Amino acid sequence: MPVIRLADAPADAAPADAAHPEASAADPLADYRGLTDVALRRVLEPERGLYMAEGAKVISRALAAGHEPRSVLVTERWLPGVEEALAAAGVDAPVYVGSEALLESVTGFQVHRGALAAMHRPVLPSLEELAREARRIVVLEGIVDHTNVGAIFRSAAGIGADAVVVAPTCADPLYRRSVKVSMGTVFQVPWTRATQWPDALDTLRGLGFAVAGLALRDDAVPLDQYAARGHERVALVMGAEGDGLTRAALAHVDDAVVIPMHGGVDSLNVAAASAVAMWALRAR
Repeated sequence: MPVIRLADAPADAAPADAAHPEASAADPLADYRGLTDVALRRVLEPERGLYMAEGAKVISRALAAGHEPRSVLVTERWLPGVEEALAAAGVDAPVYVGSEALLESVTGFQVHRGALAAMHRPVLPSLEELAREARRIVVLEGIVDHTNVGAIFRSAAGIGADAVVVAPTCADPLYRRSVKVSMGTVFQVPWTRATQWPDALDTLRGLGFAVAGLALRDDAVPLDQYAARGHERVALVMGAEGDGLTRAALAHVDDAVVIPMHGGVDSLNVAAASAVAMWALRAR
């Protein structure tokens, strides 16, 4: 793999422009510029077919999942570990090495973990392919906080959910913040984005899943009672922070389910609620 050491001062280059990505095509660090601009990256990364993996551990997990980097940007300290991971994966992508100050000037933030990789996005499976061998699927609607998305993936990996489906209104699981918070488990848990919503819930039902929506509704079944029913296959639908599931989604679930609460608290943060619900509904 070519290792390219960079001068302390970054090359003069215009920041990445979502409307004119070709303007930065000659800049080897174009993929890494403007990482703090969330609105820009939401357009730019899918358009370029890439996502950002941050930190040597996350990069290693991405490589282990078969994802391929377009390039890597590291500080000298983290170079040996990254080189080892790339060699083990048989990857020959260019590795750019610079000072901490250079990485910060390029990306717009302090890269605490010392390594970033611009990774090619994998091809997502169809809903039918994703569900074929699954018994527990978590479905996310309208969750726009990337931290919550990453935390839900981490819980899914740790507790044992088989797959995640994200609705069109859900934040990108491969956005840098989601990947970082998930500790790379977004590469471990199979997932896909539903193209038809909320019809995807009917598709899951047709594939043999009981569809349960976590919602504060008067007719909602307490979580422990629902778990006692012992459904062989369950799709657990989680809604947006604050507002919860939309009426359209609720019209397509078999049961509304609620986590019984105490102390005058009506609900948990969506990431915490997902962990509780996944644990209660885990496959036995």
